[in-house]
Amino acid sequence: MRQFFFPAQQTRLTSIGLLTLRALFGIAFMLHGYPKLLAPFSWGAQLGIPPVFQAIAAFTEFGGGLAVLLGLLTPLASLGLLITMLVAIFSVHVPAGHPFVNPEGPSWELAGMYAAIS
Repeated sequence: MRQFFFPAQQTRLTSIGLLTLRALFGIAFMLHGYPKLLAPFSWGAQLGIPPVFQAIAAFTEFGGGLAVLLGLLTPLASLGLLITMLVAIFSVHVPAGHPFVNPEGPSWELAGMYAAIS
């Protein structure tokens, strides 16, 4: 069982898979956070999110995605991204009654997947 969690050596395919996941995850967060950086104090006004938290979330999504993509301070960046996604789930989606998966409308599926990857 220990070998499952702490492999002695990563194979080449494992390394390629982890690199691909990290790159796609970082790019996705950067693309998700970039529009928020353009208006860091107004993108969440309709949701009642205070402007300072909007700016923090915008910076975390873009900067955290960039850090993960480049492999810089990855654990710290992932923690910030995880917190941002948990706040999105529990302060926006759950109170609004959004289901986990909803093909016809809003859901917290994407935020949940981002949180799980973080």
